[in-house]
Amino acid sequence: MTSALEVPLDSKVLEGLPQPPTITHQSPKDYIIDPRENIVIHCEAKGNPHPSFSWTRNGTHFDVEKDHKVITRSNSGTLVIDISEEKAEAYEGVYQCMARNEHGTAVSNNIVIRQSKSPLWSKERNEPITVQVGVSLILHCRPPAGLPPPIIFWMDNSESRQHSKHNSRVSQALNGDLYFSNVLAEDTRNDYICYARFPHTQTIQQKQPITVNVLNGEVLHPARAARKPSFMYPSGDSSTVSVLRGETLELECFADGLPTPEISWTKANGDLPNDRFSFHNFQKTLKITEVMEADGGDYHCLARNRLGNAQHIITVVVKAAPFWISAPRNLVLAPKEMGMLICHVGGNPKPTITWLVNGVPIENPSRKIEDNTIILSDVQTGSSAVYQCNASNEFGYLLANAFVNVLAEPPRVLTPPNYVYQVISNRQAMLDCASFGSPIPKITWFKDGQTAIVNGDSYILHENGTLQINVAQPLNSGKYTCVATNSLGNRENHVYLEVKEPTRILKQPEYKKVQRSSKAVFECKVKHDPTLIPTMTWLKDNGELPDDERFVVDSDSLTINDVTQEDEGTYTCIMNTTLDQDSASATLTVVDQGKPTVCIYISRPDPPRDLELTDQKERSVQLTWTPGDEHNSPVQCECSKSFLKYVWNNMTEVPGTSTTAHLDLSPYVYYSFRVLALNDVGLSEASIPSNQYRTNPASPDENPSDVEGTGTEPDNMVISWNTELMSSNGPGLQYKVSWRQKDTDEDWMSIIVANVSEYVVTGTPTFVPYEVTVQAINDYGSGPKPEVVLGYSGEDRPTMAPESVKVLVQNSTVAEVHWEPIPPSTVKGKMLGYKVSYWKEKSLQKEDSKPEKPQELTFSGNETEGRLPDLQPYSQYSINVRAFNGKGDGPPSTNQKFETPEGVPGPPTFLRITNPNLESFTVEWGPPVDDNGRITGYILKYQPSNVILENLKYSTRYKFYLNAMTIKGSGPIVTTAITIMDEAMTSRQVDIATQGWFIGLMCAIALLILVLLIVCFIKRNKGGKYPVKEKEEAHQDPEIQPMKEDDGTFGEYSDTEDHKPLKGSRTPSNGTVKKDDSDDSLVDYGEGGDGQFNEDGSFIGQYSGKKEKDTAEGNESSEAPSPVNAMNSFV
Repeated sequence: MTSALEVPLDSKVLEGLPQPPTITHQSPKDYIIDPRENIVIHCEAKGNPHPSFSWTRNGTHFDVEKDHKVITRSNSGTLVIDISEEKAEAYEGVYQCMARNEHGTAVSNNIVIRQSKSPLWSKERNEPITVQVGVSLILHCRPPAGLPPPIIFWMDNSESRQHSKHNSRVSQALNGDLYFSNVLAEDTRNDYICYARFPHTQTIQQKQPITVNVLNGEVLHPARAARKPSFMYPSGDSSTVSVLRGETLELECFADGLPTPEISWTKANGDLPNDRFSFHNFQKTLKITEVMEADGGDYHCLARNRLGNAQHIITVVVKAAPFWISAPRNLVLAPKEMGMLICHVGGNPKPTITWLVNGVPIENPSRKIEDNTIILSDVQTGSSAVYQCNASNEFGYLLANAFVNVLAEPPRVLTPPNYVYQVISNRQAMLDCASFGSPIPKITWFKDGQTAIVNGDSYILHENGTLQINVAQPLNSGKYTCVATNSLGNRENHVYLEVKEPTRILKQPEYKKVQRSSKAVFECKVKHDPTLIPTMTWLKDNGELPDDERFVVDSDSLTINDVTQEDEGTYTCIMNTTLDQDSASATLTVVDQGKPTVCIYISRPDPPRDLELTDQKERSVQLTWTPGDEHNSPVQCECSKSFLKYVWNNMTEVPGTSTTAHLDLSPYVYYSFRVLALNDVGLSEASIPSNQYRTNPASPDENPSDVEGTGTEPDNMVISWNTELMSSNGPGLQYKVSWRQKDTDEDWMSIIVANVSEYVVTGTPTFVPYEVTVQAINDYGSGPKPEVVLGYSGEDRPTMAPESVKVLVQNSTVAEVHWEPIPPSTVKGKMLGYKVSYWKEKSLQKEDSKPEKPQELTFSGNETEGRLPDLQPYSQYSINVRAFNGKGDGPPSTNQKFETPEGVPGPPTFLRITNPNLESFTVEWGPPVDDNGRITGYILKYQPSNVILENLKYSTRYKFYLNAMTIKGSGPIVTTAITIMDEAMTSRQVDIATQGWFIGLMCAIALLILVLLIVCFIKRNKGGKYPVKEKEEAHQDPEIQPMKEDDGTFGEYSDTEDHKPLKGSRTPSNGTVKKDDSDDSLVDYGEGGDGQFNEDGSFIGQYSGKKEKDTAEGNESSEAPSPVNAMNSFV
């Protein structure tokens, strides 16, 4: 039977019935009191007669009347203890309340009263802490033990009282300690203060300030150097934490390291519970709420920085205080009846269950105790009692009271007599018949005093006596009688059902397009049950109508006079009754006035009328109607609709010239029909519904669709189906689910279920094919023969790892892996493929390299080989292979190691020119990040070129090319360039032109030239001759002729670009290369002055430092390199 709504019991009716006590309210088991307020210990109970109360304290009777500070509230067991003149400690203890009357005794939990405490911090002297930069540090809080425990936080001693800033480097543990993964100079402070806030007393205590001095000395302390993580808390490699079921689990890890480690969490052999876990304190705390047994296991805390990682395993053990699976329920028994009280509890360890009656151990032999169950047999009048079930283990206890009330009472009907139920036609009706009696009465229903109503078809009888009518029709109206019967008598009650006609809008308001200042009228004609009082309401845009006298509301229309632009919108009429309502809407559009036009008025057609049902058959009916006015637009079609499952559904469409429709129907359905007409303007309003037509029940015409058989566990198969589009065709719809293992001689197994869409077959072999069928049946027969569907029981993970895993290295970045497939019997499911995991263990070149995160490749189907791309050259890798199916991954193969050969190196990290001057410069570079092998040397090439800058500055530009080499070849090239400007031009611009003496000299020369010009002018006027040419030959400009290095004489002028030096030379304005003892060139770093060149013109020599030059070489002119690439190789 389906359940109906519970009918509340009338307390006045039950006033005279005896009832054992029931505890209705009590204080919590652990009751922490505020010493500034009176102690209130609650104990409320009900019963008939009203119970009296007594208390025990610490296991002995507590005489409340002898203590004038203790008051018991009237008609209650609640104690109020005045502690204004007494210390609260005097009333600490374990209290228990007992509520008793002549029918039994109920007891409360043990209520432990404890006073909240906020003790002061013990006096201590904190010595300053001095640490080196980079080391880890723990500042201990050690708060006083309060009740309840205090809330801990750290603050400084400034006026603003700033909280300590927590981050991934500095954070606070649950016990209040402050952890520094590594300290910085900015951590130096003399006011680290730990505070404890006690919530009950709202007091805050503080620890003495702690001073921290961070030293940043010249000498590098070993702890200041970068280091891999290690754990400050918890210590060691593993630890164990216990937690109780239902509580919150908090795991934390604090790691030392530089750089600051990052923390991550995983659970071995499982995932973290998606909806119950969260990370806090910068990933250092893992919090899991509402802990369950499945949360037990190993949790891995991983601390990682660029130098390595550390792991700590925390084993979580989940225990459980006793918890209710089902608590015992009150029983009402008649004399000589039998009953059971069941106390079903869980817990870890398993709780011990003890039974008491009225607060004392059970001794009556009429009560049989079997572990968690008391069996009561042949109970007698006067044997009413309250039983207590106490379930306890080392983590707590549960106490439940359940009374057994032995009564001999004739039936009573609690539903008010002659109550009238009103429902709308085609809706559900529920008629109540709440009763009480001992033995429990049996309820029987009659309509209009005729034959008893039976369960099924149109009626459903619920266990609590309620009568349900699924689809109420006018013929269901009338007088209903419920009769409650037991061995002591019977009692009847009469109720009435009135089925009302639904409220329907017959003429809906229509779209209006009117001119401004004209009138708009919306009609809304409604049909309703004449016995119901209707109320018409109009809305504009889903809000109230404007408060304007232009809006006039009549019983079936809305008129808007002198229409304005603001009146545009959607208008809705709503017809309400006490049981239902109907509504319809239309839109008003306002246009400006224009010239009158002559037009033919067309609109939607009127609805058809006079609907009639003819030619009525089991599965069909003929519907006829009379067409409405077409309004100058011919009707294109007529649309018929049926009212099914409280929704109007389209049935068929016929041409506009037709006035009949043949309708196919389904069995066991109440039908109503209506018709709509369609023309060019739109659909008409719906016609008035036809009379109801009910088809007779029949066996199902179809079976459920989408039948599937899929396993969710290795030993089950879930058979599911879809019934959304299926009709029951009759009462008692059920489903016959059948299955058998495919290709075996086993018989079909079957079960019949109802009101579900799946069934779980248990105890199946793993991933075995099954033949599955689902057939619909009802009280009138079975559906058609069902189609056989192939399903599979649940998968399990593969049980075997691939064997013969081999790796063939193709080159420095690609390898091939081969393996043998696992046997089909070990797949345990649908084989989806193989997963290849591989990771770089270390570099064969770098000793401090660390393992990388594994990469994974998936190969579908039964592939037994694959390529591993993008490997790092000259590295050691590990690899394993595992099979996977729909359930998950199987075990991995044994890790295989392989090495990749050397490859060409990456580009040097940088190439730059440093210390540039007119004499020399330095070329520097960094080794490649990816050496990909042993670096055998570097190739440095350069190329000089002459350029003329602005203002005729003459300079040389050098472009350098550098790449690294391994035994596999040269890597990518990096380039850089530098320009060296002419020394003379530079010195004139920078060193001379800005000097004061130079300016004075120029002024003197200008004055002298002026004097000479005057003298020449005078002489010329006298006819004299000035020997300009002789003076030019005698005083030739010394800068035109180059000066030799050794004797100061002038050499031959040359501007040939082929003689520009690379290093250790100066280029005077005459273009000659000058060389002194400090000169340096790339040639000087070869094996000798006679360096050899390769065929490509590159120079090969040993980088061995600058060679000494002898005197003879110093007197010789330096030969500049060719513009063709000059190269030096450094090994």
